Amino acid sequence: MCRSIKTLRPPVLPEEATEEEIRAAALQFVRKVSGFRAPAAHNREVFDRAVEAVAEATAELLAGLEVRGQKASA
Repeated sequence: MCRSIKTLRPPVLPEEATEEEIRAAALQFVRKVSGFRAPAAHNREVFDRAVEAVAEATAELLAGLEVRGQKASA
């Protein structure tokens, strides 16, 4: 996977992941999957939508995870 994407859940992070950290991870994921660091103008909209969808899914995942018996929230 993408080495620059870091684990965003406790206890790896001392506190909850920020919206910026979640979006940065989503951007790295979409870049890796698409093969584009920055999309061409005609692909910008779909690229941006993908980043937002991955960020939303990541936030939902982090909010629902239970880590060591405690619910983690994003």
